[in-house]
Amino acid sequence: MYVPPAFREDDLAALHGTMREARLANLITATAGGLIATPLPLLLVPEEGPYGTLYGHLARANPQWKLPPTGDAMALFMGPDAYVSPSWYPSKREHQKVVPTWNYVAVHAYGPAEFFEDPDRLLELVTRLTDLHEQPRAEPWAVTDAPETFIRAQLRGIVGLRLPITRIEGKRKMSQNRSAADRAGVAAGLAASDRASDRAVAALIPT
Repeated sequence: MYVPPAFREDDLAALHGTMREARLANLITATAGGLIATPLPLLLVPEEGPYGTLYGHLARANPQWKLPPTGDAMALFMGPDAYVSPSWYPSKREHQKVVPTWNYVAVHAYGPAEFFEDPDRLLELVTRLTDLHEQPRAEPWAVTDAPETFIRAQLRGIVGLRLPITRIEGKRKMSQNRSAADRAGVAAGLAASDRASDRAVAALIPT
């Protein structure tokens, strides 16, 4: 990922925060047959390794886990993003030398993809993932709510993923390269949008 210095995010806690908030990532591997990508909810275990470790699962029928990768896998997480209109820049009225752009937050996590089929490890993984996403609900569903024989049968249809993060890149492009006046204009323009994602970006722009 191309990351100019003004947009670089190196704080590990901030990177982990973006990964948790993204909820759904894209697992990308390069194989002899070409690139393969699968959207996956991933569980981050921050204390496992220098940058944390990611866990998830794929459908057993998904060929991605069967094709040996030619190098590290990448998990791509996207945070809030928004189109930025040049009409929001006060500098437009001064010299007209402005163009549209896009603000966004992205994290790329790299490491060796390890796949596993052990049913007890899979059960632990799906339980942790389920608990993570059910926790905010008033009446959270639990894996144990379903019959054990049914869950065990479902586990036979998936394969687990472990991805220890060996390298991580973060980019937070939030108009940092613009003047304070232009940043304030962008923040105001996005804050007035009816898109929730636009308003989320507005809150991240430094003013």
